[in-house]
Amino acid sequence: MQNTQIHEEKHLKRSDMLKDIVIGMSDGLTVPFALSAGLSGAVGEHVNLIWVAGIAEIIAGSIAMGLGGYLAGKTEQDHYNSELKNEYWEIDNKREVEIDEVRKVFINWGLSPAIAETATAEIIKDNDRWVDFMMKHELGLEKPDAKRASKSAFNIGFSYIIGGLIPLLPYFFVSDALVGLKFSACIALVCLYVFGFFKSKITGINPWLGGFKVTMIGALAAATAFAVAKLIGGA
Repeated sequence: MQNTQIHEEKHLKRSDMLKDIVIGMSDGLTVPFALSAGLSGAVGEHVNLIWVAGIAEIIAGSIAMGLGGYLAGKTEQDHYNSELKNEYWEIDNKREVEIDEVRKVFINWGLSPAIAETATAEIIKDNDRWVDFMMKHELGLEKPDAKRASKSAFNIGFSYIIGGLIPLLPYFFVSDALVGLKFSACIALVCLYVFGFFKSKITGINPWLGGFKVTMIGALAAATAFAVAKLIGGA
């Protein structure tokens, strides 16, 4: 009896949703943390100012980030549609040039000239299939999700809100800003490390180093904001 083994290839599949969450969470954790740290160095016991300003920043930041995601998604769709229109025009008006481009793709794949010619003849029988082939293999473009822009806006904006609330939460339960900062720093830095660890693990980077880098960026931003606030406040 012949033994057969099933070979499963494990490759990272980066989804658009994952990319949106990474963008939203990374900024959401870092910016409000730096803001609250900076205010902690200036407001003293007026801790309510921190969470009021923090909530305002989270709302404004999530809208701005979400809008940025929406515009990026729309730009991707518009670019794809523009190139799609150009490809249809080219196969109607520059047919021989486009046929030669299909042939070159197959040659570059390592096919023999005879097989490349046969494959080219099959592809160009249908204009839609031809255009789809050129979009993918000449231009390297995949058809974007029609709802990509709105999905991206929601994913990034919501992720920003979740990330922003994490370093802000301690200030709701303390009466002194510096006490709140201590708790906020501990929570935020741990979350930044965990986030950086898993983000790096997913993207194939050394997770320990990735977590450390993300944590250091957040800590540096917060420390700088705190120092500037103290400097201005003491001036």
